[in-house]
Formats: sequence, structure tokens, C-alpha cells
Amino acid sequence: MDFHFYKYHALGNDYIVIDPNKTRVNLSEENIRLICHRNFGIGSDGILYGPLFQNDSIYLRILNPDGSEAEKSGNGIRIFSRYLFDAGYLKSYQFYIETLGGKVHVELLDSKANQIKVDMGQVTFYSTKIPVAGTPREVISEELIINERKFTVSCLSIGNPHCVIPLNAVSRELAEELGPIIENYKLFPNRINVQFLQVLDRNNIKIEIWERGAGYTLASGSSSCAAASAAFQLGMVDSDVDVHMPGGTISIIISPDGHVHMTGSVTGVSKGCFSDDLLAQISNC
Repeated sequence: MDFHFYKYHALGNDYIVIDPNKTRVNLSEENIRLICHRNFGIGSDGILYGPLFQNDSIYLRILNPDGSEAEKSGNGIRIFSRYLFDAGYLKSYQFYIETLGGKVHVELLDSKANQIKVDMGQVTFYSTKIPVAGTPREVISEELIINERKFTVSCLSIGNPHCVIPLNAVSRELAEELGPIIENYKLFPNRINVQFLQVLDRNNIKIEIWERGAGYTLASGSSSCAAASAAFQLGMVDSDVDVHMPGGTISIIISPDGHVHMTGSVTGVSKGCFSDDLLAQISNC
């Protein structure tokens, strides 16, 4: 039986995979929002559209539930890698995936692709690369005033933009209160992902996440990489860090050459077909 979609989650961060080699839909912003809607559609934190093949490379499009397109997603890449394995596309346990945020190296760590390691590349704190408005600079420990409160923030890109805020304690309530304000703050011309960071010890941190285009999120791979990298840059942690989130834990290793390696789990949820009613809506051109 041919299925229209395949759903997985990575620590509660759930994505729908739509394979263009099997299913053709019109992924307009309106249709993306409909498919991801948890009442009117299938429901997810985003859509992974691929594999798209070009010059022997595997390309992936990452679509946010608000209809925008993301450059990179750590959890999305792991989920898509698991789908490639399940669908029989892979000939090796190590391979590359091309994203808008650059090429990533993936390694499947077990025979069922439940644990997956991704080299997410190198981070940059340089403002023009993130981007952050203002004088070209490294955005490290800068003051940001939100709702008349002062925060110290560090911003970076790992193929997509992040703002990390170290605090003594973090909570979902804080992320939901301040996340949307910071995401759309005037300093960030492309909007930004936000991580509220609590250092537990030299090898463990806790984060709450507000994702650009998705909102409050139980877990995020790129956010884990960003928070660990910022904490490492600030001298708060060592290069080997476990990142604890409401959905679970991701392990991060920052190598001497600056590459950030992320390891985490992927779990299958469901696979299915769009009803004729929904298919009629999302197949319109």
C-alpha cells in the first residue's frame, strides 16, 4: 500500500514526512499550515519534504507550521534520516543530506536507526552571518531589554539563527511569555529561535525553547547545539554536554575544529493517507 505521509517524533518534536517521489501536493503556505494544524489537518511541528535528488545528492526541504521554510533542523534531519532508512533509500549507515543551511553528515548508530548522530557543522557568533542588525560584531553577552527586563544574550548561527539567554532557572511559562517577542524583535531581520538556558553542571544544561515559525517546542536539535555552543563559548560547560528538554535529552560534543555533533533518538508514530476531502484541498494548484 502506498502512503501519503509518514509521521515521526524526536523527543516529542513531531514531523510529517511527505515524499515527492510517492505523493504530489501543492505545498503553498496555506496548505502547509493546514496539514500541520492539529485540529483541521494531520498535526505536526513541521513538514519534511524529500528526498529530492540532484547530482547524486539528497536534498531536504524543512517547512515550519506557519508556512515558512527553515534552513536547518537537527531533529528534522534525524527524522528524515530515519525515513530514508525505513523507505530503503540508503546504501550505507553514513551519508550526507543537503539543506538550505548547508550539507550535514549523518551516521546511523544502530540496526533500526533509532539513534542517529549528525555533524551539524560549525557555529558562528558573527552578526552578519546570523543575522543580527547593527555594527558587524560577535554577538556575545549583549544586553537585551524585553518588557522592561534586562537579559544577557548571545546569538549565533548553526545554519539557522539562535538567541541564547542564560538564566538561573527556566520554565515553559517564561518561554511562552518572552519567546514570541524575542523571535520577532527588531534586531533580528529573519526572526530568530530562542533558547532559555540553565546550566546544571559542567556537562549538563537544561533549556526551554521557542522556535521560529513553530512556537513552544518540547525539543529541538539545532537549539540543543546552539545552547551548548553558547554555554561552551561563555566558559560555562565543557565540550561534552547533555541537553535536557521537556521531551528528553540530546547529547552534544563540540570537537576541537568547532564542529558540533548531535546524537539523539527518533521514534516512528504513524503512516497514512490523506482523506479525499483533505487531498482535494492540498492538491489544488
